[in-house]
Amino acid sequence: MSDAKSHESDLIQRIGELVTEERDLREQYEHRLTPTERSRIRELEKALDQCWDLLRQRRAREEFGQDPEQARVRPTTQVEDYRQ
Repeated sequence: MSDAKSHESDLIQRIGELVTEERDLREQYEHRLTPTERSRIRELEKALDQCWDLLRQRRAREEFGQDPEQARVRPTTQVEDYRQ
């Protein structure tokens, strides 16, 4: 597997882990979430925004013949609240 595909696979795996953790926390909604749990959900949402953005950057670079390894994580202030 090429390095680019390996990195993309790692990124997709990370997205899956974050989604699972976020879902698990949200399913605990039957009881009131602690401030720590609410804070963690916000952190997960930001991390997911960054991961999705990075994945899109990598795929766009590859599609247009550019090096996907040049894609960089952008600050949460730039990618926060992206529409999926």
